[in-house]
Parts: sequence; C-alpha cells; structure tokens
Amino acid sequence: MAVETGVLKRYSEGAEARQADLCCPVDYDRSLLALLPQEIIDKDYGCGDPSRYVRKGDIVLDLGSGSGKICYMAAQLVGAEGKVIGVDMNDDMLNLARKYQNEMADKLGSHRVEFVKGQIQDLALDLAAMDQHLAEHPVHKAEDILALREWQDHQRKNSPLINDNTIDLVVSNCVLNLVHDSDKAQLIQEIFRVVKPGGRVAISDIVSDEVVPEHLKQNQHLWSGCISGALQELEMLEAFVKAGFIGVCYDKWENQPWQVVEGLEFRSVTITAVKPQDEACIDKGHAVIYRGPYSEVYDDEGHAYFRGERMAVCERTYKLLTSDTYSDNFIGIAPAVDVPGTPWDCPSGSLRSVAESKTGSHENKCSPSGGCC
Repeated sequence: MAVETGVLKRYSEGAEARQADLCCPVDYDRSLLALLPQEIIDKDYGCGDPSRYVRKGDIVLDLGSGSGKICYMAAQLVGAEGKVIGVDMNDDMLNLARKYQNEMADKLGSHRVEFVKGQIQDLALDLAAMDQHLAEHPVHKAEDILALREWQDHQRKNSPLINDNTIDLVVSNCVLNLVHDSDKAQLIQEIFRVVKPGGRVAISDIVSDEVVPEHLKQNQHLWSGCISGALQELEMLEAFVKAGFIGVCYDKWENQPWQVVEGLEFRSVTITAVKPQDEACIDKGHAVIYRGPYSEVYDDEGHAYFRGERMAVCERTYKLLTSDTYSDNFIGIAPAVDVPGTPWDCPSGSLRSVAESKTGSHENKCSPSGGCC
C-alpha cells in the first residue's frame, strides 16, 4: 500500500537524521532520559509519554517502538523482574534501537529489553521469520503467493510473534494513526488479544475533532506526519470499547491543538483502558460507594452507581473498581467474612444493606435502588 510505503520511507529517513516535524513537544521524565544515549532521544518521534503508566514487574509491549526511547524508559520502571518488548516493522529503526541494547543492559543491570520485527496490526506474524522464509522461498509466480499465505497462517498459529494473554501493559506513542484505516479495527483487536485479563493499555496518539476528509487522507506527507490518519476523537474511544475493553477514557488531553489543517484540529491525547478479567460474577457481599461528583454514573458493562449509596457488586467488579484504574472514584467495602458466594443475580442499580456490608452476613442480599435489604 502507498500509505505503508510512505511511512516506511519517512521513518527510515528519521532513523538517519532527526525529523523535527514528526513529533509534538512532550514533557518526559528527565530522570528516565538521563541513562539514554542522545541519538535515541534525538531520533524518537512521538506525541506523549505512555511510560508514565508502567508498573514494577510489568511485561510491557511497545507498539511502533522506533528508536527504543519509550522501551528503555519503561525498562527502568519494570525493574529486574519485568520485561519490555518493542515491535516495529522498520529495519532502520530496529537497527538503531538494537545498537544500544548491550550498553543499556549494562546500565540497567540486566537484559530486559527485546526488539522484534512485526506489523502492529498483525502481532502474530513474525516478519523477521518471514524475511528468512522469503530468502529461501522467493515469490516468482502466483502459486508462490498461495504458498506464502499458507506459511503465514501456520506461523501465526504455531509460532506467533506475541502470544495471547501475555502482556501486562501495551503502550504506544503516536503510531496508531500511521496504520491504514482498513487495518485500524484489526490493530485494536490485536491489542486486546495479547493483553492479559486485567491488563492495561496506555496509548498516546493524535486525534482529530472532525472526521478527516478523503482528500487529506490521500496526502502522503500529512499521513506519514501523523496527521491525516488520525481517528476522530469519539471514534478512537468507541474503537477500544468495541474491541472489548472497559474503563476506556482520555487520561491526557492537550487543550491546544498540535496542528490545524483546513480548520480541523489535531491534538495529542493519551487513552487508557483495561481488559476485563475472564472470571464468573460471584456475589460474596461486596459493595462500593461512588464518591461523586455526579449523581450517578454507568460503567461499560451497564452497571449503575449512585453517589453515596452502598452499591451491590460481584467480587470481580469489586476488584476492578478498587484497582488503580478506578480507586479515585470508588470506596470499596469488603464483607467481614469470606464466604463461597453465589452466582450473581442482582439487577443493575441494586443496593447493599449497611447491616450486611458491616457484619459480613452469609446471606448475600441485594435490593433495587430505594429498597432495604
């Protein structure tokens, strides 16, 4: 595709010499930059700092890792027990990032960063393995294309580049907009596939306030410059919800647009989201109180929470709402007695009685809003 060819060419040029117009001003943590070689800093292109969401012990996947800056920043945060994987399809950028692996391992005290070749919209296909396969089995005729597709399907199934449910945190810094529009839904579904249940995403990218018109999408310079491939701001959030993520929100939003083209505003944002836990909803008597300031809110699974009320929740939802993602908004009330519990059958908006949530009664009850257990 012309889009992909243009992106490859421009970022190969960016690996050779700094391209100032490919990045927005970003306030990175200077303490994390201190260990990095200057060349990595100079030839990195992004619009945000998703490394801020990394936790100790995380297995982190950086989509479109480029020079490796975010990977090497994240490596300092995950510690010796964590790991960082950078994936990129550009050999020049991969060579730049790998150039400093040994130096950075010495500084960090261990090898905890790996760079692999792949397309971020197809995280199962190992492009380095495909390069080797093509060297041994070049494509000369139509039948060779069919054989290549069969090899690709076999490789995705039996030796995926990134396995299912293996990543604690997926980060990305201004690359989703570089993917062709026809592949964007697949890209986000691939992110969902590789993240562990309960895992997170932190995506820094460019969004537009209006849908980008087709004539701007055809402009190769604007596309490779992270402009015309941007999703509209609501479309970006809805794409992650549609893929199955919950807790989808704009955690960062630049008030001032990075660029304005034909009246359309393009700005830097950071999206965060969580992959739901793959476990049954069991009622053990847990409750949460929504702190406010709104009178009521609803989550992505349709649960209602009324300000100040002790809302009945299953154990799975309780764990989610008291995690770092939601804890600023909810107060968790665990039952005093741990019981086996029963399958969840309370309607949305059910309350938990003060008596039950105070004593940890073995009778897990809920009542509709306004009632009393």
